[in-house]
Amino acid sequence: MTIVAGVLRYLFRLLILLTLAASAPAAAQFASGPASDTPRIAASLVAEGPVAPGGTITLAFDFRPTAGWHGYWTNPGDAGLGMRLAWDLPPGWTVSEPRYPVPGTLLISGLMNHVYEAPYGVLVTLTAPSNAQVRRTVPIAVDANWLACSDRLCVPEEAVLKASVLVVNDGTWDPDPETTKRFDAWRQALPAPLDSPAHFDARGQTLRVSIPLPDGVALAEPHLFIAQKGVIDPAAPQRALRQDGALVFELQRKTSAPPLPTRFDAVLRLDEDGNGLSLSAEPGAVAEGGTPLDGATESPGLVWLLVSAVLGGMLLNILPCVFPILSLKALALLRHGTDEATARREGLAYTAGTTIAAAALGALLLILRAGGEQVGWAFQLQEPVVIVMLALLAVAVTANLAGLYEFVLTGLGARGSKAGQARGAFATGLLASFVATPCTGPFMAAALGAALLLPTVQALALFAMLGIGLGLPFLLLGFIPPLRRALPRPGPWMARFRQWMALPMGLTALALFWLAYRMGGWTLLIGTSVFAAVLLGLVVQIGTSQMRGRKATGYALAGAVLIVMAVIATPRLVGETTTRESMLDAQPFSEKALADARAAGRPVFVWMTADWCVTCKVNEARAIETEAVRAAFADGNVVVLRGDWTRRDPAITRYLTARGSAGVPLYVWYKSGEKGENLPQLLSSDTLIHRAMGTEPSR
Repeated sequence: MTIVAGVLRYLFRLLILLTLAASAPAAAQFASGPASDTPRIAASLVAEGPVAPGGTITLAFDFRPTAGWHGYWTNPGDAGLGMRLAWDLPPGWTVSEPRYPVPGTLLISGLMNHVYEAPYGVLVTLTAPSNAQVRRTVPIAVDANWLACSDRLCVPEEAVLKASVLVVNDGTWDPDPETTKRFDAWRQALPAPLDSPAHFDARGQTLRVSIPLPDGVALAEPHLFIAQKGVIDPAAPQRALRQDGALVFELQRKTSAPPLPTRFDAVLRLDEDGNGLSLSAEPGAVAEGGTPLDGATESPGLVWLLVSAVLGGMLLNILPCVFPILSLKALALLRHGTDEATARREGLAYTAGTTIAAAALGALLLILRAGGEQVGWAFQLQEPVVIVMLALLAVAVTANLAGLYEFVLTGLGARGSKAGQARGAFATGLLASFVATPCTGPFMAAALGAALLLPTVQALALFAMLGIGLGLPFLLLGFIPPLRRALPRPGPWMARFRQWMALPMGLTALALFWLAYRMGGWTLLIGTSVFAAVLLGLVVQIGTSQMRGRKATGYALAGAVLIVMAVIATPRLVGETTTRESMLDAQPFSEKALADARAAGRPVFVWMTADWCVTCKVNEARAIETEAVRAAFADGNVVVLRGDWTRRDPAITRYLTARGSAGVPLYVWYKSGEKGENLPQLLSSDTLIHRAMGTEPSR
């Protein structure tokens, strides 16, 4: 140990003694003890795996307190000290600031401590230099100091923690299952990032903090931990109030508190299970009033969100978003006129498909957001490769409905077995959920907005309930005979009906070609058209072989190769796109543009849309882009800000999350000098005209 390190260790212990002494008289119960060979909090440094040159991996401080002892958060509260680190890294290697799990509160003799009483992990990101030597094991070391305390004694502890990191070519490795499980648990304990900032306003010794949080998010013993010391009095009671789409904390400052910072970081604990949100707070107006929380919100908050998810999924069946698969659903409905066992089997299979797809999309969304990606619901349709794949699928289904070939797995073929029909119902459910859920409708918006902030299990439950709601009408048809008897009886006419259903699916394919043009310009449209033409030729050859009683394995393999080629080529085909004109003279949305418009004192209409959102397009055609609305907006001096979410846009994603929405459409109206109001997702021209003119619509 160097002389400098020894001096630093001595100063650290001296600082602990001075801190505890300064906490008198309440801290008089603490007695500083000497360091022991047996640590009260055992610690080790763990590397998640190898790293590539220029890449990153995660390191974890694995802390294991002995029973009755605890460690501290970065801001320990009234007493104690946070961890101090002195890294010994090879040249060019860097580490991030530590990321802590959600802490707990421990009040001792009037002193509030922010602590960890159970084993916990603190994560840091290690970055390798781009010139790191491959196939070399790099030693990582850190001189760590931390404070271990019981309810009567505090002991400074220190250890030189070491880990070895292997540098590999591409950063891939065969992960150790046990290590992966440990890092998954540590990441799960981290507070989820809140995409939009909170705002704070000081009035005397009271600091009011407004956190954007959907009303449906259940809370149990919420507590706000502020990372910077001196901002509030940690031991003072915290008062939490519900407002419209926000949670407001009233916090007390000490008389001798230093001036407030220009911003501060904080962690909001949602419940006693360790779930929480990390956030940043900036100066801003905080509205008065609110409904006080008496320690916890009622559990029906989550129940209502689950019910909302089911209702939202059911309503998707009548919203324009479902139009792309109307032909498949129509055929599924007609098939339910068969025997009861088949109807039940297909109803269950279809609902299983919608549920699994919705839950899987939700899980992937949560994983991407946990990794720092700014994504929202319908993120899959923001990728050009997905649009190209859907266009090719629409072409294949159109050809199938037109009778050019049979594909038993879809359940659409005339010769499909019962097992094949069940598989087809399941596949149709998967497709329904994948294509029909991007647009958010009534009830669905609140549920999905809350799902982005809820603990993982509750969030996944909401996504699954959305899928159940989408499949519920077909499930009811399978299990309620009177509903099936109301459907037309199956017969030879169904073959002609099936061919007619090729028309709406063909129009869907054309719409997807247009969307490919909107997302990637002429190059992507031409590339998609070429792939579709080749695929159409292959399925025609498959149909010819089927009619002659021959196998079509070679053509099917060629189709698979074509799909792989399309996936590889699509990113290279994406070119320049153009911005659509608007008769409302809409400006591109940005956070600055919104702030400037509101500062000017003019009413503002924020209009969030996407080219793949059918509900958005219907609203624009019949309610927004009209002469009557244009004239009313001109008379009312309204600023129109349009956010195009066709491709991924972090600023729009942050805004959607802040307004409690997981996707589009979203329409927000700002009266001059007032907070924004979320408008209905199914708009009418009257709604916009009356707001522009400042009048109430007739009842």
